[in-house]
Amino acid sequence: MSRAVNAAGLMLIAEFEGCRLKAYKDIAGVWTVGYGLTSRAGFIEVNERTTMTQEEAEYWLEKVVADFAKRVDGLIERPISDNAFAACVSLAYNIGVTAFSRSTALRLINEGDLPGAGQAFLMWNKSGGRVIEGLKRRRAAERVLFETPDPVVETPAPTPVGRSSPAKSTTVQASVVQVATAVGGGLTAVSSLEGDTQAVALVVCCVVALAAMWILKERLRKWANGDH
Repeated sequence: MSRAVNAAGLMLIAEFEGCRLKAYKDIAGVWTVGYGLTSRAGFIEVNERTTMTQEEAEYWLEKVVADFAKRVDGLIERPISDNAFAACVSLAYNIGVTAFSRSTALRLINEGDLPGAGQAFLMWNKSGGRVIEGLKRRRAAERVLFETPDPVVETPAPTPVGRSSPAKSTTVQASVVQVATAVGGGLTAVSSLEGDTQAVALVVCCVVALAAMWILKERLRKWANGDH
């Protein structure tokens, strides 16, 4: 079974791709619809007449990201964190799996040079030979996600019969640790950046934290329903 992209990675891809329900030409002149879906993805033919609903756009986003994740997973030869993997899928989603397979970022990952690999993300900031500000921001965001440690989640001990409060729930406690780790790790990665790049990176830090907070919310809901 192939590795899945975490919530932070999916949110990053959706944020930078944006969603347009009527086909348009991207900066490279390629017909695109939904969350950056093109014919090259191999799922549907996208042309000037293509339209879709918001529900269809979200369906194709998850399906295409899962396909990209499967192919990227097959290229990475060393263990990397879930956040780092999600950043790689975001890069491949934007530049294509073939380009990613030939990238310096992938080569350095497979050589074990993760700091160098994170820096190499920033090389992919051009289209048609020109530096594109939107691509600069996306690469900075992917680099921060790549360098942000995964939240540490310990396997909770069995919950004793009779509960007193959610604060004493081991699953809820683990989720609180997730949020704190996501924020702390993200801020550490952001501190090495400057100017506009740092501002974009702070947004990514927030995205990672929000993903962890969503997990916390779900565990609180399950606790309230009596599901440990």
